[in-house]
Amino acid sequence: MTRLSVEMLAADAPEPITSAGHAQLGIAVLAGIAVIVLLITKFKLHAFLSLTIGTLALGAFAGAPLDKAITSFTTGLGSTVAGVGVLIALGAILGKMLADSGGADQIVDTILAKASARSMPWAMVLIASVIGLPLFFEVGVVLLIPVVLMVAKRGNYSLMRIGIPALAGLSVMHGLVPPHPGPLVAIDAVKANLGVTLALGVLVAIPTVIIAGPLFSKVAARWVDVPAPDRMIPQRASEDLQRRPGFGATLATILLPVVLMLAKALVDIVVDDPESTVQRVFDVAGSPLIALLAAVLAGIFTLLRPAGFAKERVSQLVDKGLAPIAGILLIVGAGGGFKQTLIDSGVGQMVLEISKDWSIPALLLAWLIAVAIRLATGSATVATVSAAGLVAPLAVDMSTTHTALLVLAIGAGSLFFSHVNDAGFWLVKEYFGLSVGQTLKTWSVMETIISVVAGGLVLLLSLVI
Repeated sequence: MTRLSVEMLAADAPEPITSAGHAQLGIAVLAGIAVIVLLITKFKLHAFLSLTIGTLALGAFAGAPLDKAITSFTTGLGSTVAGVGVLIALGAILGKMLADSGGADQIVDTILAKASARSMPWAMVLIASVIGLPLFFEVGVVLLIPVVLMVAKRGNYSLMRIGIPALAGLSVMHGLVPPHPGPLVAIDAVKANLGVTLALGVLVAIPTVIIAGPLFSKVAARWVDVPAPDRMIPQRASEDLQRRPGFGATLATILLPVVLMLAKALVDIVVDDPESTVQRVFDVAGSPLIALLAAVLAGIFTLLRPAGFAKERVSQLVDKGLAPIAGILLIVGAGGGFKQTLIDSGVGQMVLEISKDWSIPALLLAWLIAVAIRLATGSATVATVSAAGLVAPLAVDMSTTHTALLVLAIGAGSLFFSHVNDAGFWLVKEYFGLSVGQTLKTWSVMETIISVVAGGLVLLLSLVI
């Protein structure tokens, strides 16, 4: 067995890797990612299976014992699901409550009733950003599409002028702001502070969504001028309800976990005393698990009861909310297994050793790696978890704020140029009735703007904090 394969997946602290070892590990990483890309794009294999097979290929090309590679994969999968699985489940339940109770429709209708024609794109980006906090991107798209199409149809607006801001709001939340799966996995991988990441994520998200949403929508509307397709206007959830929750109660429920997590981060900064009762209380209340659980429990009384949901229907709603996330959990878990195999095989150490001789900033390196994987696989989640595994060792000596910025750099890179290998690309194309070329000129360019602007803002913040 070669010196490299003996070192691979060892529990002890690794020794510096030789140039030949760097080459073999580099080839192994490229081969593992290539297998994942090929399986997802060419053979249309599910991302969970593709990541599993790609991980085994990585271990094989690196010369590691197969049983060690399997152990690394299962360990990473288990720890990732343990770390973020419950949070994803709670987020899915909250999103289902928001949709089925009519709470989301209540927020949408209230804001639109007060928006003028000129401010409508800004109203749409606000709606999408608020709604997008607890929802997965695909769920948010399905939820907001009826609103986008009806507003464009009834107000005789350009579809792109209304649709792009809504999509930008959802996409920015998805890539940069916890408790979405991608940011949560990256936070777990690089051991970032969730509250600080959330605060900085919101700070980066605001200018990003303004540029990629209302401002870019003016250009997109000139490039692609299409009407809202009548056939794609589905029934809204609240049309089947006799009553729905109030605007204030719905907004408070959505923002509750965000407020609790931000409060924890603020108390940690101001008090900074682990023995303080105040800090210990906020450490518990502001933990992601408790914050999301509190929002779900509150939602039963603020969303479901006002909408007339009986106890049995509440239980059924939870079941329906959990069912669609099985695939997401498996993909995220497999991504964590791939990440752990990268780390255990010495790839993290290799990145550290090689990057010492580069003048490229660590945050830019993280962004570039995420961009490359995103372009290859089409999955923002796969790009996030894989990039996080590769650059996690770079966070060891970083400050709390720079570790949080590393998460945001990865998240920004994972959104770069969605194209034909991304499910979101086809979702937008079909709902908006666009051609492939029109989708590239609008949705794909918007995603690229988000990625570049957010990445640039992260680099600027790293210079001042």
